[in-house]
Formats: sequence, C-alpha cells, structure tokens
Amino acid sequence: MAVSPEGTPAPPVETLPSPPEAHTLEPGSDSGAGRLSFCTKVCYGIGGVPNQVASSAIAFYLQLFLLDVAQIPAAQVSLVLFGGKVSGAAADPLAGFFINRSRRTGSGRLMPWVLGCTPFIALASFFLWFLPPFTSLRGLWYTALYSLFQALATFFQVPYTALTMLLTPSPRERDSATVYRMTLEMAGTLMGATVHGLIVSGAHGSHRCKETALPGQVAVSPNATRLYSIAATVVAVTYPVCSSLLCLGVKERPGASARAAGQGLSFLAGLRLTVRHPPYLKLVISFLFISAAVQVEQSYLVLFCAHASRLHDHVQSLVLTILVSAVLSTPMWEWVLQRFGKRMSAFGIFGMVPFAILLAAMPTAPVAYVVAFVSGVSIAVSLLLPWSMLPDVVDEFQLQHQHGPGLETIFYSSYVFFTKLSGAGALGISTLSLDFAGYESGACKQAEQVVVTLKVLIGAMPTCMILIGLCILMVGPTPKVPSRNSSRSLGRRTSYSLA
Repeated sequence: MAVSPEGTPAPPVETLPSPPEAHTLEPGSDSGAGRLSFCTKVCYGIGGVPNQVASSAIAFYLQLFLLDVAQIPAAQVSLVLFGGKVSGAAADPLAGFFINRSRRTGSGRLMPWVLGCTPFIALASFFLWFLPPFTSLRGLWYTALYSLFQALATFFQVPYTALTMLLTPSPRERDSATVYRMTLEMAGTLMGATVHGLIVSGAHGSHRCKETALPGQVAVSPNATRLYSIAATVVAVTYPVCSSLLCLGVKERPGASARAAGQGLSFLAGLRLTVRHPPYLKLVISFLFISAAVQVEQSYLVLFCAHASRLHDHVQSLVLTILVSAVLSTPMWEWVLQRFGKRMSAFGIFGMVPFAILLAAMPTAPVAYVVAFVSGVSIAVSLLLPWSMLPDVVDEFQLQHQHGPGLETIFYSSYVFFTKLSGAGALGISTLSLDFAGYESGACKQAEQVVVTLKVLIGAMPTCMILIGLCILMVGPTPKVPSRNSSRSLGRRTSYSLA
C-alpha cells in the first residue's frame, strides 16, 4: 500500500468472486497443487516495488524539481501535473478493456503486458527527471513524459495485480500472496522517497542560495542536474530488475486463468448502475475530497519547507518521518477497523487537521516533526479505509441486484478513476494559484504573497477538504454488512463491519 495515491493499488481483480468449481477449496484449506512457495510469494511481491518507488519519489519531489531545477513557470507545472493525472485516470478503463481481450501466450495472458511495459516505463521514469538542453518547450516535454509515465504505470499495475487470481485457485494462498505484495510495496514506498531524497538533497540545501547575493532566479547548478540524473537512474533500474524476478519466480496457471475470465457488464453499463448505488456514491464523493487533501499535503510539504519556512535541511527527515509513521501505524489501524468499526476509524483522518494548521502558523523544526508523524498516521487510515469499505459496498450491491461477474472490477476501477481525477484537479488548481501569487521558478526568496499561498495550501486547503469529506462520509445511507452465509455465497470474506 503506497502512501502516494499514485501508488494506490490498481483495481484489485483478485477479489472477483470465484466460479462455482473453485469453491471446493475452503478459505482455510490448502491443497498440494494450490499451495504457493515462499519464493513465489516473494517474487510476486517484488514485482510491485518499482511503481511504488517511482510514485513515492514523484509525489514528494517532482513539483520541486519542475519549479526550482527545470525552472518551469508555475502555470506550466500546473498543466504537467493535471495532464499526467488525467492520463493515468483515462488509462484505467483502457487497460481493463485491452487486457481482458488479450490472448494467452507461452508466458501467460497477463505477464506479457507487465514485461512489455517494463522497458518503456523505465525510460519514461528516467527522462521525467532529465533536464533537456532546450528551455522554451520544457513544459510540453514534461507534460508529455508525465502523461506517458502515468499511462504506462497503469498498464503495468493492472495486469500485475490481476496476477493474484491466476497464481492459485486457493483463496487462502491468494490472500497470503496479497499480504506479501502489500508489504513489499510499502517497502518500495519507503525506499523511493528515502533513496531519491538522500541523493537529491544536495541540490536543495540552504547552501544553494549562499553563493549569490541576488534575490532573483538562481542558475541551475550542474551538480543538481547530476544528482537528479543519478536518482532517476536508480529508480529506472528497479523496473527491469524487479520485473525479471517476477517473471522468473511467478508462473500463471492456465486453469485459473480460464476460470477467472467472465462475461460481465460493459464498463459504461456497469458504471451507470454503480453510480446510482447511494452507499458507493457517498464513499466515492467523500474520498474525492480526502484523497485530494492527502495529495496536496504531500506535494506541497517540500515546497513549504523550502520557501515558507527555515526547514530546508529537514526536508528528507520530514518525508521519512511521514512514511515510517504511515507504515508502522497501518497494523494499528487494521486492529481499530476490526475492533471499533469504520465510522470510528474515519475520525483518525481528522487528526491531520489541527496539526496542518499548526505547521502553517508555527513552522519550526519541533512542530514540523510532530506534524509529520501525525500526518503519516492519518494518511495511513485515509488510504486503508476506502479499500476496506469498498467490499462491503460491493457485497450489498450484489445481494440487491444479483448481477454476473465483473461488477467488482467496475466498482474498483471507477473508484480509482474518480480519485485520480480529483487529484488532477486539486494539484492543477493549487499549482496555478502559485503562479497567480507570483511564484518565481528557481528563485531563492519568494514574494510574501507566495509564502502566504503556501501556508494556505499546506494548512487551510487540506483542512477544508478533509472536513467536507468526513461530513459526507458520516451522513447518508450506510451499507449493511452481509451475513456470513451471504458473503460465502458471493465467494468473499468480509473482515470488517461498518457499525
């Protein structure tokens, strides 16, 4: 589970109901043919690491790179972020459409998509951090590359997560493989932000502005370009290395592949049905605001430290504090979800609100570290909660409508689609506000209006969006938890309650 929504797991096709013949294996039972080895589970989990490494680095550092190293005007950076997010959102239904219609090859039906995307996404990831020799068209260059990267990341992630259903017919072994995947993806998130941040930290330290007495734009340092190129190479290399281990250690099962395929509703027809389901509509709208708030908080933390406070030398430590606290608090939130229910757990997201305002008002190092820790804890529950509530919404919908297979994929893919669009709008509009405030790319000291704008973006804007999202989540219809027998009839186990 990635902290960055860009690293949000793709539509988990592994939760699709199994056909009747697959139900001979009870969730607690194993068979010799269905058991997965430790090596297979580890290799499968490693396959998800590259996307999390790249997405984590992008979430925290791309905006700073575009503004202060590439020195693109803030209005063009807004276009880059918006275009990339929209491209990733549009790629979700397209990936499902093309992948579901692909034929099985010697290496399987899904593995060729993962391996085929690997060299292209590695190149896109590298050139996203590359500084081209021309200056007038840099905005267009990065818009095209970020859009390409987001689309390729989707075409990489969708078949990769769908492999879970094709590893084994045993539900228990699929759950175990998913745990390995989520654990290693968390490690990838930490590695991406930590390694990338450590390498490029020398390009953004306070010493950068001591060499010039001019208040305006500072020339791009060759050292900064070199550091970002090294970091980009490290991130790009993870794709072929991890994909090779995935290919060597994981094999698709032809029988499972045949059983997993189903004739469901088309995406548009299913979407029309799902958006009319009140609990799903409430869930999506509430997390449109909450997810956008988390993305804004992540994206502007580094900029805020660099230009609205004296925290230049603490950026890497603050990012690491957020990620470590998010990872370590995830098991706690799992327990809270089961013990107290999801409505009570949702209040954990509110913890970010007073501390975000405190950071904007008192941007000192001790306050910043406390805010980073609490933000990580809140981010963990904000990422975990929707993925634990969606199964309950789908269960209730299936019991009411009794449609065939494929509806779960539509629920999940449309949720990812809408949250990516909300992130695109929030980041695009907020970055555009920097341009209106007079942000000068590459400058050591920004105007007072820019400082105020950064304080609003780090404090008031996430606060408002979180409060709106929580208000929507706490009112209106709530899905009833299906009985245990009903959940079994749907081929799924519901681990949480919405009480």
